[in-house]
This record gives sequence, structure tokens and C-alpha cells, in this order.
Amino acid sequence: MTFTAPPTTAAWRHLDARDGFEVAYFQPAGDGLRIQGCTTAVEEGETWIVGYAIELDASWTTRSARITGRSASGTRQTTLEADGAGHWHVDGAPAPHLDGCLDVDLESSAMTNAFPAHRMGLPVGGRSAAPAAYVRATDLAVEQLEQHYARVADEGSWQRYDYSAPVFGFACRLVYDESGLVLDYPEIAVRAA
Repeated sequence: MTFTAPPTTAAWRHLDARDGFEVAYFQPAGDGLRIQGCTTAVEEGETWIVGYAIELDASWTTRSARITGRSASGTRQTTLEADGAGHWHVDGAPAPHLDGCLDVDLESSAMTNAFPAHRMGLPVGGRSAAPAAYVRATDLAVEQLEQHYARVADEGSWQRYDYSAPVFGFACRLVYDESGLVLDYPEIAVRAA
């Protein structure tokens, strides 16, 4: 089962790990997609805002991401550019520590977990590693994050994936709607609109 086109907009309410909200807007851009959004949150007593503009190609592979952030420590910006084959530049400089990543994953965002689900198109029972260029919420530091997705049986029109990020000792079952956007990200976020 493939995903339908994303809606014009979607929103998530953060859970447990932080208090906050994310809103994203989706629009076609050439053969791909442009996603603009913003997340605001309070986490461990610290407030932050992260805004993003992400360009995806037709396969939902990340091609660029412009990210701005603000916290009590100040305002930051970073730009990621990718060739679609796993090679990246961060703020114009080669970033070999991201080699092999095809997705950007924002710590602040539930929305970015849609990218590997779309891009991989796993059948039920399929599994794959999906390392990502991971951007931290408070300082916009960029590192490689090892992630794993395993598609389990669908529930009606909803796709479900067992997800893990071993470096955080974190695993959960992600539930996606028919457009491939996260509905339920246990302990992180739930779809609000």
C-alpha cells in the first residue's frame, strides 16, 4: 500500500518528553515537495523555537534544509544540502560524518519521521536501517543518527512501523496515516490536526 499525497497542513502536540506544538505546511516543488514548519516547546525548563524549510525530491529524499532556532542561549541558523546519494554539506562545508544519510531528522519534529517511511516503501515484514542527519533542537548541532524501521501489519488504512534509535536506547511503534504522516509517536508526539 502506498501513501496518498500529504495534506496542505498538519500539526502535532508534544507529549511526555516536552510540552509544545509543531505545525507544518506542505506544497509541491517541481517533482518533489517543500515543507515549512515551526516547533515551539518547553523541555526540562528550557524554552526553544525551531523553524524549518525542507526540500525533498520525488522519492522523499532530503535535498536541503534551512533551520533556524532560538533558545535562551541565542539565535542560530544552519543550512544542510544533500546530493541525494548520501553526501552532505553543512553551512557550505563538506560533512563526511553524514555520509550515507538520505534523510534529515529534526530532534524538534515528529513530521520528519515521515521521510524514511515514504522513501523506503517497505512491505509488511520489511525492515531497513535509515541513518539520518540529526539536528539538535537547542543548538542546531548536526550529527549522524542510526535509526531502524521495521514495518508491521497495517491497521486499516494506517501503516505501523517498529522504530528504534539505539544511541538513545529508544524504541516504539510509530503509526502513520494514509498520507504517511505520523499519527502517534509514543512518548514524543500525537497528531493534533
